[in-house]
Amino acid sequence: MACSNVTRVAESWRSAFGVCAGVLVAVAVVVAGCGAEPTPPAPLTVGADAGAESELLANLYAAALRFYGTDARVAVVPDPLAGLDSGDVIVAPGFTGTLLDTFAPGTSARSDDEVYEQMVGVLPEGLAAGDYTTAAEDKPAAAVSEQTATAWGDTDLDALIQHCGDVVAGAVRGAGTPARVGRCALPPPREFPDDTTLFEALDAGEITVAWTTTADPDVPAEVVVLADSTPALIQAENAVPLYRRNALTARQVLAVNEVAGVLDTASLKRMRADVAGGADPRQVADAWLADNPIGR
Repeated sequence: MACSNVTRVAESWRSAFGVCAGVLVAVAVVVAGCGAEPTPPAPLTVGADAGAESELLANLYAAALRFYGTDARVAVVPDPLAGLDSGDVIVAPGFTGTLLDTFAPGTSARSDDEVYEQMVGVLPEGLAAGDYTTAAEDKPAAAVSEQTATAWGDTDLDALIQHCGDVVAGAVRGAGTPARVGRCALPPPREFPDDTTLFEALDAGEITVAWTTTADPDVPAEVVVLADSTPALIQAENAVPLYRRNALTARQVLAVNEVAGVLDTASLKRMRADVAGGADPRQVADAWLADNPIGR
C-alpha cells in the first residue's frame, strides 16, 4: 500500500470507528517508515600505503569498481595487508613478487606466472587474489651507460653476468635490489638519496650499474636498461589486487579483474610521472580509465 494511502486509511479509521490507540500506533509506525529514505551502503574501501605508487594503484582499482557501479574510496593506511585482515579495507592491490616474499620469503620463482601461482598458494586464509597484470610490471631493472653497453657488447642481463666482477652498483636508498642475478652474486649497492644523484654517478663512471625499476619515470633517455629475457633472471613484480574472500560480489570481482587486461607498463610509468608532478592520483586514475575503458 502506498504511503499516502496508509495515512488516509488511518485518518478514516480514527474518525469513523474510534479505533483503539494500539492499532493507531501500529499504523503510525508504518506511516513513519514510509517517509524514511533507505541508507546507502558505505563505500567499498581500497587500501594503500603512504607510497605514491601504492596510492595510484589503489585509485586504479577503485576507479574500476566505480565503473561497474560500486561506490569505492581509497584509504591510506599504515599496512594495507593488516587492513585486509581486520576488515578495515576490502581490496588492497600490490605487486606479486613483493607479496610472495612477504608470505613466503626466499622462493626461487622468477617468471610472471610462477610468481603469481606461488603467491596465490601462500595467501593467508580469508584472502583471495584477482588477476595479475600480464602487461604491467614494476620490477628491479639494471641500467648502464651507453659506453658500458657498447663495451659489454650486449643489452641483455646476460651481459651483467658475464662482467660480474666489474659491476659496481648503485641504488636509491631504501630500494629493493637483487642480491644475485643468475650466477652473479652482487655486493650491496652504493646508496644515493634520489634518482638524480644516482644517474649522475652512473654518467660520471662512479658506478657501472644503476638499479632502477621497469616503471620508474625518472630513468634518463640516454641510459640503457638491460633486458630480462626468458628465462627471467629477476623476480616478477606484476600488479595484482588482493581482497577479503567472500566480501566482493561477482560483479565487483569482475571489476578488479578487468584492470589486468588493459593496464601496461608504459601507462603505469606515465601515470607515476603525472603523480610525481603533483597531479591528484584519483584524477589520474579516472583519466586513464576514460581513455582505456574496461568491460569490452
